[in-house]
Formats: sequence, structure tokens, C-alpha cells
Amino acid sequence: MLPFDRLNELREARPLVHCISNLVSANDCANVLLAAGASPMMAQAREEMAAIAFISAATVLNTGTPDREKFEVCRLCGEAAVKNQPVVLDPVGVGASAWRLRETDGLLERFTPSLFRVNLGEAQALLRRGGEERGVDSTARASLEARLDCARALAKRYGSAVLLSGPEDVVTDGTRACRVLGGSDWMARVTGTGCMLSVLCGAFAAVEPDIFTAAALASAFWKVCGAEAEKLLVPGQGAGAFHSALMDAASTLEPLKFAQLARVEAL
Repeated sequence: MLPFDRLNELREARPLVHCISNLVSANDCANVLLAAGASPMMAQAREEMAAIAFISAATVLNTGTPDREKFEVCRLCGEAAVKNQPVVLDPVGVGASAWRLRETDGLLERFTPSLFRVNLGEAQALLRRGGEERGVDSTARASLEARLDCARALAKRYGSAVLLSGPEDVVTDGTRACRVLGGSDWMARVTGTGCMLSVLCGAFAAVEPDIFTAAALASAFWKVCGAEAEKLLVPGQGAGAFHSALMDAASTLEPLKFAQLARVEAL
């Protein structure tokens, strides 16, 4: 049983979550953190990375829309943040180019994140298993067993937890594992829902010291938000209304309802 009351603790503590986000999803990431109860900071200047890491409660590094400067800032931030807080790495589209994969490998040589938030194609690319990606989206399809094997292999390689997202999410620390069901097909039609899940991982990790549990909570929270947002749609509404409903769901979901609607199964 997950500690669903961590949602109350999150809203009471309002932890500062530092996000190096991407151009596509930065605003949504800040807004979903506010909706869930955390306090976002989106600093990206290399000169203040150490100072921001000193005052934040969790760090989320998103390597989408990258350039050389961004990877350098992620390196500086990651090296400073791992000393005193959980660090989530979202290696967006890491298999899309050899350069992007090489630069991500460079980050992992300098620090080890607490949690990887990846899709199947990204996990396969990091493991050199021939990940299939179209831009930043994974085109890979696999059974639950194959996805769990991939997530476990990545967790064991780096000694980190892994949240492998998809129609059903898989969470593992290499030993423990669970899958999280639910959500909505509409989530695939809104840009940045994976990035938003990554920052939610940071938010829950700020109040839940066990990173495996924090990742499972974030996954379950986002799946419930997706399902609840779909219920708010009326005939004729589409992706724009769903996007707005996601924020409403994140800001109004209470721990008791969270516990009732979450669908988490141990593996």
C-alpha cells in the first residue's frame, strides 16, 4: 500500500522543485507543480546552479530541446544537487541522435540520478538495445515482461530507480517493481505529459524519502489525474479542454480519492 497521504504533506510543505525543463513543456511543468502543491523554480543560468541546488528540495533535469549549453548546465546542476537531494533525469529522445546519446552518457559519467523517467525507446537507447524513437516519441512495443526487464536492467546498471512510462507504467529499483494502470488515451494527444510526470516525480521525492515509492506515487497520481480529466470532458471537447482538465484534476485530487482510484500492482 502506497502512502497516499504524502499528497497532503506535499501541499503543506510546498517544497521547492528546481526544473531544468525544455522549451516545449516548461510552462506546463511549472503549472502542474503548482497545481499539485509544490513550488517550481525554472532557473537555467550556469552561474547559479550550485546556489539553487543548495536551497531546493528536489531537482528535475529534462534534456529535451537540447544544445551544448543546456547539457553543461545539466551537468553543473546534477553534480551539485546529488549531494543533498533527489535528482530525476528525463533524457528526452535520447536515442534520436548519436550526439544526444553521447552527451547524456557524459552526464551519467559525472553524476548518478536518483530516478530515470523514461519511455521504452529511451531506456533501450541508454542500454544500447536498439531503441526505436520518432523524434522524442517511442515507437517501440513490447510485452510487460520485456518492459520490466528493460527497466530493471537500467536500474541495476546505475543503481537508480526507473519509471518506465507508457499505457501502463513500470516502476522498479532493480529489486522491487510495480505497474501502474489507468490514465487516459487523451494524454498522448497533449504535448509534455511525460515531462509533467517527471516533475511530479521530483515533487513526491521531496516528501517521500524512498525514491521507488516516490516514483510509484507520482505515476499513480498522474494516471488518476488523466482518468479524472477525461471524465470532465463533454461531447465536442477535445485536447485543449483535456489539457485544462488535467490541471484541474491535479489541483483538486484529495488523498482519500487518490487512494481509492489508484491502480498499482506489485510485480
